[in-house]
Amino acid sequence: MLPYRDSRLTVVLLGVFFLIAILYALFEARGQLMGPTITVDTRVATVDEPLLLIEGHAERISSLTMNGKEIPVTEDGLFREPYLLAPGYNRILLKATDSYGRSAERVLELVYNAEELTETTSGTSTPQSTSTPIVTPPIPNAVPTIPTTTGTATPPPQTATPTPPTTLPATTSTTTP
Repeated sequence: MLPYRDSRLTVVLLGVFFLIAILYALFEARGQLMGPTITVDTRVATVDEPLLLIEGHAERISSLTMNGKEIPVTEDGLFREPYLLAPGYNRILLKATDSYGRSAERVLELVYNAEELTETTSGTSTPQSTSTPIVTPPIPNAVPTIPTTTGTATPPPQTATPTPPTTLPATTSTTTP
């Protein structure tokens, strides 16, 4: 049998071994230590389309919600969800939760320009309609209207003679005393 030697080399090698084991354990446990993360391309944007596709990447999560509604996530952590914007300012809250109950939030602030503003002579901004006017079929014996670009209708000047009112046949009613 070999004699026991107390050498510094043995102590150093054991110390390095345990240090490597601890660092490896921290590396493997980093997912549990760090918590969930959400990555989305933009936080503040101005868009001209009402339907927006929100996509991004989430790591170390068990569930992901968008404004309280759960959205599906692939195994790689990718998510993609359509969102219909309201005209004006929209705030979208993405919330990821991991299996330990920790959560991470990401807020998206979007401005949807539904209609373009034009400058009037008085200096105030008024919305300019981009849709076509709605034309209804004419009603007999009615005064025709002309649709304008602002959506209001004005009657044309009266040049024709008015038509006489139609008379209804008389009805007889009998009452019993």
